Amino acid sequence: MSKRFIKFLAVSAVAAAANIGSRMLFGLWMGYVPSIVLAFGVGLFSGFMLNRALVFTEAESPVHHQIFWFIAVNLAAVVQTILASLLLARVVFPQMHFTWHPETVAHSVGVGIPAITSYLGHKHFTFRNRTATIDGR
Repeated sequence: MSKRFIKFLAVSAVAAAANIGSRMLFGLWMGYVPSIVLAFGVGLFSGFMLNRALVFTEAESPVHHQIFWFIAVNLAAVVQTILASLLLARVVFPQMHFTWHPETVAHSVGVGIPAITSYLGHKHFTFRNRTATIDGR
């Protein structure tokens, strides 16, 4: 694993915590799926800012290009997150008789599912660097 991927995972963990924490707060006032979508926005904003500042610091593309691709890559990720969260919370966990915070656990797993696809999308599209070296820096 490259140092950049490890940084990406660390930054993603912080953004995921913001996502999950805000989903729990939003869940006090709204349903499960709407709270996942709004929490996705919180995680998206924090993830973009942290990735830009700490992981992909040498990106050459204009900020508006980075924002466009960051949103596009993460829209694919939110679909993966919702599908995994719903599958676990509504199908798998009930069949297993798993009752300890099933929606929170399902959402936590769902947020982690798109880690590799998101990294590749951000590396090759969002924060593309035409002069990147083979070692991933």
